[in-house]
Amino acid sequence: MANLRDIRKRIGSVKDTQKITRAMKMVAAAKLRKAQDNITRLRPYAIKTAEVLGTVAARVGEEEHPLLRRRDPEKIFVLVLTSDKGLCGSFNTNINRKAHHFYNEHGEKGGDVQLAVVGKKGLSYFRHRQIPVAFEFKDVFENLDFEKAGEIARTIMGAYGKGDLDAAYLCYNEFKSAMRQEVVAEPLLPIVPRQIPDEWIGSELIFEPDQASLLDRLLPMYVEIEVYRALLESVASEHGARMTAMENATNNAADMISSLTLKYNKARQAAITRELMDIVGGAEALKG
Repeated sequence: MANLRDIRKRIGSVKDTQKITRAMKMVAAAKLRKAQDNITRLRPYAIKTAEVLGTVAARVGEEEHPLLRRRDPEKIFVLVLTSDKGLCGSFNTNINRKAHHFYNEHGEKGGDVQLAVVGKKGLSYFRHRQIPVAFEFKDVFENLDFEKAGEIARTIMGAYGKGDLDAAYLCYNEFKSAMRQEVVAEPLLPIVPRQIPDEWIGSELIFEPDQASLLDRLLPMYVEIEVYRALLESVASEHGARMTAMENATNNAADMISSLTLKYNKARQAAITRELMDIVGGAEALKG
């Protein structure tokens, strides 16, 4: 009977865990909807900014602004976006491995790679492997807004303007769906303006104020928007990954409960059978 008690305790423990994972799935689903709404609202603004930037930059050379100038990428900066919390499947593992591979690949080519990390999971990963982290951005995802993204972007642009880095990259999980997130490492600096139709280039446009003043405002704004977009993509990907992980955990708990219940019933039936055999055996002995 002690074995039956152990199985009952195990079933109760798994059921309690299942309640937690089911609740976490519901919370992640609610946060995911909000994160998707944030991305949807930002997207038209980001697209229009890129179009205006492309229109202005098409009429000037890359020497017109420091953020457009291309250099030999000897000093490379990588902004890695991870999460502060776990229980989100392979979300952090995939992005950390991608960033680690990027670091090793460019380091082997002779490049000086500096890592900047957002999120506690990325920071602990690189510290555990004794890989230096040049910049650490804390509490970014707590009440994330455009101002926090702007601070990160201005830090990167400041280092780029001083010549402390030759190229900057964003490494993050791009949100595709709740079931799918794609790890990307995309260039941030120098800025490569989006291609615009040829007919736009030849058209007569009036700029107010002048093109140089527009670039001074548009280019930093573009970098800030790109950083903010990547942060929102990472947040949505995290919630999607967590929702999927908790759904899988809930289903696995249900399978385990079913298996333990079957085991419990078999053990109980065996115990009852033994008791009946003892009773029958005792009765036969009394007859004798």
